[in-house]
Amino acid sequence: MDSSDRIANPWGPRTPYAPGSPWPVRTDMHLAEGITEEDVERWAQSASVLHSNGDAMDIAVRGGRIVGVRGRAVDRVNRGRLGPKDLYGWQANHAPDRLTRPLVRENGRLVETDWDTAMARVVSRTRHLLDERGPGAVGFYTSGQLFLEEYYTLAVLAHAGIGTSHLDGNTRLCTATAAEALKESFGSDGQPGSYEDVDHADTIALFGHNVAETQTVLWMRMLDRLEGADPPRLVCVDPRSTPVARRADVHLAPRPGTNVALLNALLHEIIRTGRTDRAYIEAHTVGFDELASRVERCTPAWAAGICDVPAAQIERAAEILGDARRLLSTVLQGVYQSHQASAAAVQVNNLHLVRGMLGRPGCGLLQMNGQPTAQNTRECGADGDLPGFRNWQNDQHVAELARIWNVEPDRIPHHGPPTHAMQIFRYAEQGSLGMLWITGTNPAVSLPELARIRSILAQERLFVVVQDLFLTETAQLADVVLPAATWGEKTGTFTNTDRTVHLSEKAVEPPGEARPDLDIFLDFAARMDFRDKDGGPLIGWHDPEGAFAAWQRCSAGRPCDYTGLSHDRLRGGSGIQWPCTEEAPDGTARLHSDGFAHAHPDVCESYGKDLVTGATVTPVEYRSLNPDGKAVIKAAEYLPPHEDTSPDHPLQLITGRTVYHFHTRTKTGRVPELNAAAPDVWAEISPAEAAAQGLSDGDLVQVITPRGAIRARLRTTAVRDGVVFVPFHYGYWDTPAGFRPADDVPGRAANETTVTDWDPVSKQPLYKTAAARLTLVSRRDAPRSGTVDGSDGTAGSGA
Repeated sequence: MDSSDRIANPWGPRTPYAPGSPWPVRTDMHLAEGITEEDVERWAQSASVLHSNGDAMDIAVRGGRIVGVRGRAVDRVNRGRLGPKDLYGWQANHAPDRLTRPLVRENGRLVETDWDTAMARVVSRTRHLLDERGPGAVGFYTSGQLFLEEYYTLAVLAHAGIGTSHLDGNTRLCTATAAEALKESFGSDGQPGSYEDVDHADTIALFGHNVAETQTVLWMRMLDRLEGADPPRLVCVDPRSTPVARRADVHLAPRPGTNVALLNALLHEIIRTGRTDRAYIEAHTVGFDELASRVERCTPAWAAGICDVPAAQIERAAEILGDARRLLSTVLQGVYQSHQASAAAVQVNNLHLVRGMLGRPGCGLLQMNGQPTAQNTRECGADGDLPGFRNWQNDQHVAELARIWNVEPDRIPHHGPPTHAMQIFRYAEQGSLGMLWITGTNPAVSLPELARIRSILAQERLFVVVQDLFLTETAQLADVVLPAATWGEKTGTFTNTDRTVHLSEKAVEPPGEARPDLDIFLDFAARMDFRDKDGGPLIGWHDPEGAFAAWQRCSAGRPCDYTGLSHDRLRGGSGIQWPCTEEAPDGTARLHSDGFAHAHPDVCESYGKDLVTGATVTPVEYRSLNPDGKAVIKAAEYLPPHEDTSPDHPLQLITGRTVYHFHTRTKTGRVPELNAAAPDVWAEISPAEAAAQGLSDGDLVQVITPRGAIRARLRTTAVRDGVVFVPFHYGYWDTPAGFRPADDVPGRAANETTVTDWDPVSKQPLYKTAAARLTLVSRRDAPRSGTVDGSDGTAGSGA
């Protein structure tokens, strides 16, 4: 049992193991001060909701309160291990400033009220907008932290109840590119690989993924392989010297915005040196010849001139990737939030396709998620797509969904692509959207160009509903605030990055009058009296198990088939990977072991898009390209970023994460250990960059872009010259003692500075391409030494 200080050492002690061996158990636990295991009255099964890894845990309960957690040793994902946010984050449930009653805006101020009054306002405004302007006047913006049952209920009431296509989640900011890349290459969402591929791989490549800080337990698994016999080789692509980079055999630190050039050069070398699996390519793919032609001129020397990475390093990385017998690759925000996001992510897929590295132990690909339930938003249709990975361009898919919901097909909006989050906020800005219901997310800190976002949310003509745990920066701007229950206070299921489904049981009661999100959605649907085509209730379930059963019917026969799962099946043991069916009762470790059936024109979730323009491929075009349903090898040309450096803004700004916080610190900022570890924003530049500008560690600097500015303490770290890194977690009201500076004084929210721009394919905002400059505000008061919050360069994530 490990209960060591996991602030100082986030990854805990090592348990080395050899390839092909099971990952050893190590059970981590943290209990409140003065509480022992004997004091715990009850343990409730759950998993983490503060990252995407899906770490299984049990919640300790005493006296009606959560008093700690321990890892679940039987679970396939973590084998008992927990990261810092897992171990300490539960304390946010009992923060003194939890919302306990609904709030409504009266005379410009938010005041407490009862549920009937609050919901009556929401229903009244919804009905008025539907009568006066139609379903396009209502939009929903949700989270990556709710439960499957809640997302599916929201998708039904939005798509078939309201009839709006304006439904998306903050997963759009996080891993929309993961979903799009999987659709482009394999015809459907769904991660091909498994975490167990770490146990078998002889080579691990991480593209823009600082796994050490974003998925700490997955890094523990990799570390244990690296410390064991016959360790895998490690390739890291990241502009910062992260903990991953420091363990890598090859660390490529490209200029931000040049990922496609780098990947094309890697593909060039693998093809040039004959390290491709031609039999696999012939049997299972289309498009190889175009890729080979496109990358023929993309030599390492050519890429070196664009990426500012030595050609010899690119050649060495290509040699390692090309010689791998069992290659595992992961991809995250360093690709997804950068220029040509989808095009770059697809090239990682191409790397595996040309090498035939899919569907076998150790041959895995994980287009990572960043949030605990991001996969569920995509499966359930709460990200705008149709539930069950159905294709909005396929009339048979729409008709099938209409039969499941017992509505006419025209009731389901499908005459154009779903509305992505950035477009939803643009519609709100323009006035065509009259109501925006925001659930479990804080766009007033997390979206780009925050001055613009605040002005949109503050409009008199926009009716804003916020459903959350605390009075966040976004809730401060709402017309109605609904107090929600959270993890540990409700029951539901959720799915991690490698498709493992976990059950989270209710451990304690929510505070005051706070309600589970599912109950709120069901209440709204009942008050709106949504009906199916026979006059019955559109939504016929009343609890989480009923919602799960409804979802099973929706997922049946689709790539994300849940028909072999249930709440009871998930109790007591390990999480289980979908698809889980009668034919695969124990789940499915890897997809595409027998080909790419989900890419068939009759089955696929998407026909794809043009990687430059984002234009939708037509059904006829796709059927002509891929009549038999193979993986699509899709080439991409490198294009320069939209915003580049200039004499006025000579640096490139990238944002990212720290191991101690999650998103906008709504929860982690209220946890004593996590807040103390990283209490305030900072800015990182290289020692050479600091010397050139006459700056030193600890100086208070201003980071300025064409959109805005923030103030932060300076740290010099091993980041590439010409880059400034800022963690994005910090807002104004993100602690109980939070504040809002005067409008003319720069704050600390990194997204004051980021650009309103997005990838043309995935529509994911670009947080890693802004041009910036630094100015000195004041010198440091005294010399500062390295601390656990990352001033030694270990805590910020460029990925």
